[in-house]
Amino acid sequence: MIYGLILAGGKGTRLYPLSRSERPKQFLKVINNKSFLANTVDRIIPLIKKDNIYVVTNQEYEEKIREELEDVQKENIFTEPENKETATCIGLSAVKLLKKDKDAVMVVLPSDHHIKGEKDYIETLSQAVDIANKRKGVVTLGIEPTRPETGYGYIEMGERILGERASYKVERFTEKPNTEVAKDFLEKGTYLWNSGIFIFRADVILREIEKYLPRLYKSLMEIYRSIGEENEEEVIKEQYKIIDGISIDFGVMQKTRRAFVIKSDFEWDDIGSFSALSRYLNTVNTNSVSNNVYLEECTNCSIFGEKNLIIGLGVKDLVIVDAGDVILIMDKNRDQEIKHLLSKLNEKEEYDKYV
Repeated sequence: MIYGLILAGGKGTRLYPLSRSERPKQFLKVINNKSFLANTVDRIIPLIKKDNIYVVTNQEYEEKIREELEDVQKENIFTEPENKETATCIGLSAVKLLKKDKDAVMVVLPSDHHIKGEKDYIETLSQAVDIANKRKGVVTLGIEPTRPETGYGYIEMGERILGERASYKVERFTEKPNTEVAKDFLEKGTYLWNSGIFIFRADVILREIEKYLPRLYKSLMEIYRSIGEENEEEVIKEQYKIIDGISIDFGVMQKTRRAFVIKSDFEWDDIGSFSALSRYLNTVNTNSVSNNVYLEECTNCSIFGEKNLIIGLGVKDLVIVDAGDVILIMDKNRDQEIKHLLSKLNEKEEYDKYV
């Protein structure tokens, strides 16, 4: 059976101060009147019935998720005692689903994507499920790049699979490149953006974790044996203390020989930075602005307002974010550094209430 697994435990630090520790970006309603999390659920329902949609998150967000997704049952929310990266949360979810269904196929979806062309999206996922079942593949969806983006990972397409539309063996994964390398990838035409969407059987991904992350696999098997027992939560907490967190990309996808990629036709955007979010603001000359913004002689600025009127005069290449109690003013070319900035703020107790 097919199961949707939505990853909703991230802090969304690159969208600070809009995204906060108590209300990270998956709960924000910045593009339409629904949160990123709710939109992710709505998009997948044509393929996967609601009872088979699961969310994995930090324990601190469980209540917010239940408020946001009223139809999702408590047992469909997998909670982690602490954040140990995506290989761990996917592995935890895989052992829980495998205990429920030995033929479980997982469609793993980040909760912060914006997608248009939902018919193509569902058809592409259906094809991915087919590859995951028939070829025991670890499948990802690739997006044709439109610019030399340095904030995304890239996938090089290898040999095309006969009989499968726009599906390829993965030649290699490359994590976020510098600008020159990204330009080369764009010119070669054999590279796709890594969407971060993965499809695989639960037993297959666990075998790959056993091969490439044996210490994590050992902890996951301890958890597997405890599922449904009185000590399940205790065992999970114990194992999480000894797990070394790593992403699924670094831990498995860059090493596995079972990786396939489908070149996807739907429109996709990872709302992981203000440069991405600004694409959904209003355009005024060369600026991207929200409501309540007035500009004179300003160039190439992105301005996110809330209640206050924001006035710009004679400035350029800035990101300005008014989040009520915090105002961010930043060089537009440094939006990948917000995570580092936030870690510095976290070191100072006087700023605790603002993070």
